[in-house]
Amino acid sequence: MRRRMGGLASGALNRTRGRKQHGVQKSRYLEQIQRPEKVLLFCSTFLFHNCGMIYGYARVSTEAQDLTGSTAQLKEAGCQKIFREKITGTTADRPRLKKLIAALAHGDVVIIPAVDRLSRDTTDLLVIAREMQRAGAGIRSLAEPFLDTTSDFAEIVFAILGVAAKLEHRRIKERTARGRADAKAKGVQFGRKPKLTIHQQREAIRRRDVDGETLRSIGRSYNVSPQTILRLTARNASIQMAADGLATPEMHI
Repeated sequence: MRRRMGGLASGALNRTRGRKQHGVQKSRYLEQIQRPEKVLLFCSTFLFHNCGMIYGYARVSTEAQDLTGSTAQLKEAGCQKIFREKITGTTADRPRLKKLIAALAHGDVVIIPAVDRLSRDTTDLLVIAREMQRAGAGIRSLAEPFLDTTSDFAEIVFAILGVAAKLEHRRIKERTARGRADAKAKGVQFGRKPKLTIHQQREAIRRRDVDGETLRSIGRSYNVSPQTILRLTARNASIQMAADGLATPEMHI
C-alpha cells in the first residue's frame, strides 16, 4: 500500500514538473515569436515620429568666412539637406533662409549650429521659429540644447523667447532715450534738415524784418514757401549755429 501511494505521489510530481517545463518552453517559444513583432513595432513607431526631412541651415556674415565647419557639424547631426548662406544676420532679406522655410512640411526638423547663425535678434528669432512652427516643422540648435521646438516643451521655449524679445526691446528703447537726451543736452537738433542754411536764414530775417520785403518775394528767391520765411526767428538760427559749432554773434535785425 505504501509503495502504491509513493508511486502515485512520484507520478504526480513528475507530471507537475513536466507541465512547468512545458510551460517554460511554451513561454520561451511565444517570446521568440513575439520578439520580432516588438522590434518591428518599435521601428515603425520610430519611423512614424521621424518621417519628415532633417534640414540644416548654415550662415556666415561675409564671403571671406568659411562654412566648412558648420556644414560638417550639420552632417554629423544627420541633416539630409543643408542650406548655406553668406550674408549678415542683421538683415531679414535672406534668400536661402526663405527658400528653406518655403520647403518645410509637417514633421520636418531644421537644425542650426548655433542660435546666432539663424538670427542675432531675439524678436527676429521668435518670428522665424513661429513661421517654421506654422509649417509644421521644428527647430533645434546644436550649441544651445534648450532651443528645441520639436519636444513637448515647445511652447515653453516660445514663451522664453517672447519674454527675451520684450526685454531686449525695452533695453533698446532705454538706450535710444538716453542717447537722445544726451544729444539734446549737447545742442543736437532732431527732425528734418532745415531748408535754408544759417546764413540764408539770417539774410531772410533781415530782408523780412529790416527791409520790409514781402514773404512771397523772399520765399521765391530761396525756392521755399512764404510760411517757411514766416516761421524763421533769430533764436532758431542761433540754436542751429550752436549745434553746428559755429560762432553765434548777436543778430541785429
